[in-house]
Order: sequence, then structure tokens, then C-alpha cells
Amino acid sequence: MDEAFIGTLVASTLRVSVPLILCALAGVLCERAGVIDLGLEGKMLLTAFATAAVGVTSGSLGLALMAALAVGVALSMLHGYACVSHRGDQVVLGMAITMTAAGLSVVLGIAWFAQGGQTPPVPEAVRLSRWFVGAGEVVAQIPLVGPTLALAFFGHNLMVYGALLLVVGVWWLLYRTRFGLRLRAAGENPTMIDAAGVSVKALRYQALALNGMLSALAGAYLVIAQNPSFIPNMTAGRGYMALAALIFGKWHPVGALWACLLFGFLDAVSIRLQGAELPAFLGGGAVPVQAIQAMPYVLTVVLLAGFIGKSIAPAALGRPYVKER
Repeated sequence: MDEAFIGTLVASTLRVSVPLILCALAGVLCERAGVIDLGLEGKMLLTAFATAAVGVTSGSLGLALMAALAVGVALSMLHGYACVSHRGDQVVLGMAITMTAAGLSVVLGIAWFAQGGQTPPVPEAVRLSRWFVGAGEVVAQIPLVGPTLALAFFGHNLMVYGALLLVVGVWWLLYRTRFGLRLRAAGENPTMIDAAGVSVKALRYQALALNGMLSALAGAYLVIAQNPSFIPNMTAGRGYMALAALIFGKWHPVGALWACLLFGFLDAVSIRLQGAELPAFLGGGAVPVQAIQAMPYVLTVVLLAGFIGKSIAPAALGRPYVKER
């Protein structure tokens, strides 16, 4: 493999992994607090639609991001109202959010833009620009490794670097702050938190608010950094892959990061393998595109089947807390 191939593969892995990383961090926060979130896919999808719709009509990146954040937090608050305040079934509510988002985004897209559920492309002003291009040109002058490093780590948009910094931020929040200690305790032993005079409901709502923000950023990224317009079901199961990543990563931000990078690497490889030829001893011919595209999803199923029983979830995950009187 030449330097250009390795550099572009690493760069593609980072770019493709961003929505998975953001969504996995969202799941880590709310599930560490004891709330199961199977609605990550739906939150990402509806916030992507909100980003595209507002971006097309306003031409403003700021307004598009604000719309995405508003929708993401609203969906998380709905999740909290049904599951935290009224002790509803968290799995059913998460699936309901995803199914509603899949239908609502198409219906609104048809009603507002009359393009079969799609939106027109967002203006260039709503798209993210590349950062550190000049620094990449300087690094490229380093002998041997310079060109590879420049291609791999420079010239990405702000959200690529921001997602990696958010992993550090979420780790610090969970393991180095009093709020993080209380949030983790709400998912492990909520009775102890309640006995200390801290509201379990409030902690879980706060975790869900952060969950909604991160899910919104993941959905917005799909429009402002990858595809310039909304397409029905454009999330393509990324929410479920992020859920698998946080389980594989044992509900830890850094563990979830490595799992997301693994999924992103497979996705990047599958893109580059399209049109590749099978070896002669396998009969030759082109590798089936469907088989290549299925690689990340097959790995998701394998990881869930192999590790879901070995990863120990927070003790109170999925259990509504009833305050003792």
C-alpha cells in the first residue's frame, strides 16, 4: 500500500466515524444515568432533516445548528417525560421515536419541498470548511511520513476535531467531576443518590439533555459535512451501530471511540473496495457491492452477539426509579 492510500484511508475513517462517535457519546451519557436509548437513530435522522430544512430556507449555518439542537433536546425531553417522569417502557419509547422520525421526516419533506422526501442542497455557506490546510502543507514536507500524516490528520472540518475533543470532555465529565460521579451513581444505585438528597429525576433529565445535544450534532454533521441535502433514512442504521459501539466499549467514552473507529474503518474500506476484483482462485470477477456494503453491519451483529453478555451494563439501566416515601 502506498502512502497516499494509507493517508486517505485514515482520513476517510475519521470523517465517517464522526456521527458514530457523537451518537455513541450521547448513548454513554444517558445509559450511564440509567436510561436506555434506542431512539438514537431517530434523533439523528430528525435532526438531520431539521438541519437541512432550516439550512435551505435560511442559508445560515448557525440557525441550522440551532434547529438541530432544539429538535434533539425536544426528543430527549419527550423520552424523559415518558420514561423518567411516568416510568414508561424505555425500549418501546426509543423504537417509537425512531419509527416516528423515519416517517415524519419524509412526510414533512414531501409537504415542504415536493422532492419525494428529499430537500434541496443546502447553500455553501451552511457547509463546513476545511481546517489546518496550511499546516498540512507544511507537515507534508517532512520526509517519509509527512505526506501520509498530512492526508490523514489535516484538512478536516471542525466537527472531526471537535468529536475527538468531546470524547476527552465526556470522559472528564463522567470521571473527574462531582456531576459525573452522581450521574454514574444514578445508573448504578439510584437509591443511594436519593438518600444523599440528590434528585435522580433531575440527573437523568440532565443526562438526556446532553444526549439530545450530541445526537443533534451527529445528525447535523450528515448534512453540513457529508451529504449536502437530506435523503430519507440517510442515517442508514448509524444509531444502532453507535449503540453497539457503546456496548462493545463497555459504556466508557474511550472504549466507545475505538469501537466507532473500527466501524468507520470498515465503512471506509467498503467504499474503496467497490469495483475490486476477486482473486483468480475464487473465480475472479467483481466483488459484489452488496457484500462490501454489508461489512459494517455484519460486524455490528457479530459484536452484539459476542459481547453483549460479557459487557456489564449499569446495574439500574432500564429500571424506572420510584422514590421511597
